[in-house]
Amino acid sequence: MRIGIVAPASRIDERIAARVQAVADAAFGDQVELFFHPQCFLSWGHFAGEDAARADAFVQVANDENFDALWWARGGYGANRIAEAVLPRLNEAARKKLHLGYSDAGFLLAGLYKAEFKVAHGPVARDIARAGGNAAVERALRFLMGAPEPGDLEPSVQSGEPLAAFNLTILSHLIGTALEPDLSDHIVLLEDVSEPMYAIDRALFHVTSAPNLRKVAGLKLGRVSDVPPNDPEFGQTEEQVVRHWCAASGIPYLGRADIGHDADNKIVPFGRWEG
Repeated sequence: MRIGIVAPASRIDERIAARVQAVADAAFGDQVELFFHPQCFLSWGHFAGEDAARADAFVQVANDENFDALWWARGGYGANRIAEAVLPRLNEAARKKLHLGYSDAGFLLAGLYKAEFKVAHGPVARDIARAGGNAAVERALRFLMGAPEPGDLEPSVQSGEPLAAFNLTILSHLIGTALEPDLSDHIVLLEDVSEPMYAIDRALFHVTSAPNLRKVAGLKLGRVSDVPPNDPEFGQTEEQVVRHWCAASGIPYLGRADIGHDADNKIVPFGRWEG
């Protein structure tokens, strides 16, 4: 199996790619071939190359029938800057692929899912740098190869209900844009990182106020990590905040989810899992 890797937002360096390749070789041998597009290593300010370079790399890998899947190198910021330029250029080879990423990838995952592509929220290549990152990379590769182990998938997948998963801040920002998919009757799983609690509260206000999101079957809350101090102290936990906004909006709160910005981040295929 051949997996193409691109960086629609921020760059990685060659040492990260080498570490991921070593894990793939050790765990899967010649069952999988990884291709890190050279664009992954470009640098243009905050981004892995100019917008056009990132868009072209995504389209090149997505449209190439010699690749079986497309994997995000990392998140960061920038996928929203290219998403509307990328989507109209994708062909049937791209539609057949599985697209895997999370965090900033949510902008493109949303647009792809809206257009009925196969997408999933799950580990990216750069997660190799986290504590326990080898396991995250192996989890992602098993999924992309079509052979996930039971513990690789977030438990909600087994419910048979349609699912979608997002970084909360990303979902809040894409609501009302051309990328927003119809999430009616979906269970939506949310996680976040490095946001103060007031920002978590504000994003949940926006998400639960959106007409589209009020049609979901319910929300589940993943891990909200590395929360900066609030001054003054916010006084509520992330679960208290999501319970508040679910009650205010009438959206069912369905408990916790095993996703987050960490090496334990489990995989959530969008829609109904048919694996």
